[in-house]
Amino acid sequence: MNRQTTLIAIFFMMFSSLSFANDLNQAIHKVQKKWAIANYETPENETEKKFEQLTKLAEETVANYPDKAEPLIWQAIVVSSDAGKNGGLSALGKVKKSRELLLQAEKINPEALNGSIYTSLGSLYYQVPGWPLGFGDDDEAEKYLKKALSINPDGIDPNYFYGDFLLEQDKKQQALNYFNKALKAKDRPDRPLADKGRRSEIEAKIQQIQKD
Repeated sequence: MNRQTTLIAIFFMMFSSLSFANDLNQAIHKVQKKWAIANYETPENETEKKFEQLTKLAEETVANYPDKAEPLIWQAIVVSSDAGKNGGLSALGKVKKSRELLLQAEKINPEALNGSIYTSLGSLYYQVPGWPLGFGDDDEAEKYLKKALSINPDGIDPNYFYGDFLLEQDKKQQALNYFNKALKAKDRPDRPLADKGRRSEIEAKIQQIQKD
């Protein structure tokens, strides 16, 4: 292989890699956007159908990118959000599946999406009932949430969920500190609806603390 042929091959490989990464980012952005709509802008009587559609999209994205952590993380988020929004007898099975997906993603890339694996695992562990009904565990929750903060200390989501965890522990002043930090997080240009919805949740938690 001569020099020119080698350079062409390298260029083609670089172009293919960049194209694949761009396609993955677009696929993830599509799931993120539809999740924000389902989670924050869909009437309660329509959420079940909306999450059914979103679950299929998330599964398709994982199938298209089987060796990537990001689609698994978003499938986990969709499944756990569905459980939280729609409840029912299948909710516990959904949160268990969410945990399995996150643990799969961790094996591929533990720091994918700026520590979202640990934010999501932590939120599951403090929101899911403990034994014998579920796998909830406050010690595990705190471990994962602190790990998420070590990766993304200024992010809106890790600060919100750690604040919410502390509020569940009746540590109101500490929770308030994290909620206020979450409110100061930089906007994510590609996720305006999610940021707006999360800030509304944070403000509601702060009001709850102030009323007590």
